[in-house]
Amino acid sequence: MAPATNPATTVAATVTGNRDDQPRPPADDPQTSLDPRLFASVPPLRDDLQLVDAGIGRSGEPVWSIEDPVTNRFYRIGWLEFECLLRWGQTPERICAQVSTQTALDPSAEQVLELLDFLGRHQLLRPDRARIDEMAAKANQGSPWASVTWWLHHYLFFRLPLVHPQRGLQRLARVTPWLFTRTCVALVLVLTVSGLLMVMQRWDLFTHSVVEAFSFSGLVSFACALVVAKSLHELGHALVATRLGVKVAHMGVAFIVLWPMLYTDTGESWRLKGARQRLAISSAGILTELGLAGLATLGWVLTEPSAVNSALLYLATTSWVLSLALNASPFMRFDGYFILTDLLDFPNLHERAGGQARTWLRRRLLGLDDAWPEAFPPRRRAALVGFAFLTWLYRLVLFLGIAIAVYALFFKALGIVLFCVEIAWFIIMPITRELSHWWSRRQNVSRRYRLGWLLLLLALIALACIPWRTSVSGPGVIRAEHEITFYAPFPARLQERTPDGQVSSGTPLIRMTEPDIQLDLAAQQSHLVNLDAELAGLLDNPQRLAIDSAARARRNLGKRNMEASQKEITRLTLTAPFPGQWQQLNTELAPGQWLSSREPLGVLLDPAHWVIEAYIDQDQIHRVSVGNPVSFFVEGQTAPLKGELIDIAPTRSTLLEQPMLADRQGGPLTLSESSRDQPSELRLERPLFAVKARVDSPWPESRQARGQLHVDAEQESLVGQFGNWIAAIFIRESGF
Repeated sequence: MAPATNPATTVAATVTGNRDDQPRPPADDPQTSLDPRLFASVPPLRDDLQLVDAGIGRSGEPVWSIEDPVTNRFYRIGWLEFECLLRWGQTPERICAQVSTQTALDPSAEQVLELLDFLGRHQLLRPDRARIDEMAAKANQGSPWASVTWWLHHYLFFRLPLVHPQRGLQRLARVTPWLFTRTCVALVLVLTVSGLLMVMQRWDLFTHSVVEAFSFSGLVSFACALVVAKSLHELGHALVATRLGVKVAHMGVAFIVLWPMLYTDTGESWRLKGARQRLAISSAGILTELGLAGLATLGWVLTEPSAVNSALLYLATTSWVLSLALNASPFMRFDGYFILTDLLDFPNLHERAGGQARTWLRRRLLGLDDAWPEAFPPRRRAALVGFAFLTWLYRLVLFLGIAIAVYALFFKALGIVLFCVEIAWFIIMPITRELSHWWSRRQNVSRRYRLGWLLLLLALIALACIPWRTSVSGPGVIRAEHEITFYAPFPARLQERTPDGQVSSGTPLIRMTEPDIQLDLAAQQSHLVNLDAELAGLLDNPQRLAIDSAARARRNLGKRNMEASQKEITRLTLTAPFPGQWQQLNTELAPGQWLSSREPLGVLLDPAHWVIEAYIDQDQIHRVSVGNPVSFFVEGQTAPLKGELIDIAPTRSTLLEQPMLADRQGGPLTLSESSRDQPSELRLERPLFAVKARVDSPWPESRQARGQLHVDAEQESLVGQFGNWIAAIFIRESGF
């Protein structure tokens, strides 16, 4: 799951090319001439650094990499920096003079100082005595894990090397050359396409199998399949790197916000001259996992249901989803990012694109005339700025999701702390760093931009503080104040139903039959006839007095049973208890169809008086009160129905009393997962307050309808709403 070159081993910064296109200070610039570093020899480089030829860059000039064996980092430099390093150890003026006379380059002393700052910032210079004493003092201060900063860094990211696989990889590379032949690649591709085509023909079975796999044992199996797939993923990186002569220092587990991810250290791939070779290493993991997914998909299709079939399903699903959805993303430092940088031969894409975007913001929003970090054509610069904005947006959503997940996974006190750490470290700190830079440059902002920002700030303050929010809304249903919903008394078969319309009191609305009751009634009637015949024949029997008493008792019991059956049959005819409007709720019912006792068959309502039952969010209920005017917009209509709020529930409602508002019937309110398993239960996913309003204007359609209720409420500003929201969160979360 981790990238072929993880964040700790990638190029940390880039000093690129000849910077002659950027403005230089004149030779007599006082700021440049007064810099004391111009007249002193630059500090020497560290002795353990190595300069590696990295081939030809995109601009056609040669490029090199500085290898730091201590941190296993590589720093890409251009021709100008290379020539300066060849003459390092002299004064900046002498370095510039020698480069100008001995090459076609014409550097300035300022560029040498920039290179000096870069080398010092990344600790590539040989430390002097003062620096050595400083590092020794820090080492004597005690264990680093005793500080909060150490824990924060290692909570957010740390690595645990597990194996040093170089020898094993070399042996494996010698015995598996056939894996890298065109025949093998073509065969895997053909089998993968065949598997996908066969799965498309059995798509319903495939999706059903995936859904059934989401049980506890299925999740454990998915986790095992994930470990297998990601292990092969990292092995693909390591094996390709070994074939290309790159040493794999170690493999292990990296923890990003305590989430384990396998990684392979292929940092030495920056020794390779060709971007295509680095591309082969960075894409090997995804290609290995996609090949595994394709073969597992074909294997699932060809095998019968069994443990092997289930294992292939787990491998196929985890490999397809994670390879395409996670590893292929170029917005995090996963495989997709390194593939993109190698395809473009553009190291440090995130950092360099971010630098272009920050400069673009400063120039556009503040009018600052900052020099671009690097010179690019307009189209390439626009692409880099757009990519940086997409990366920032993607990371904002991702880090917010991680913060919420961290809060939910731990107990409340620790969850709140870690949530704040996530938000502060990944979201607030980058923003505040940029805003602090803006503030430091405030004197360079022109009056026109200052006035524009002042007007915008005043407009935002007015928008936030003026109480312009005057209404509260929520989904609701208009219904008659007096209405009855009819249900079958018990499972029965529909015989006849009255069409919709106005009905009078006593009108039969639904007629149903129950064959078992009819047969039972006929049997009881036949039994009574037999008992009557038996009683009539007892007149000539000398023992009739004793027999007559038992027979009459049986006759009375049979008569009571027959009367009970007749009452049950009578219940199967539903009549109107009062005159009103009859509406059928399910128009798909047909005579002869069996009816459930839980299924509403229709509603009888009084069309003279109408009410609205709606639900309002708990954060807005404090703004409404009984007597507020309301407007109800029925779905599909523009003219509202006017009325007045007559009731507010004292507590939140967890059960939905209006099925029309449930999402399962196309309504706006989402039901909880437990309600999805129990269709008869309408339990809300988020508790709401129920309110009731009286309709004053006539409702000509005389039917139940869904719509949106708007209540004229107490005015509130955005600042007030935000304050109430923060207070509600504080009160809720303070209950440990």
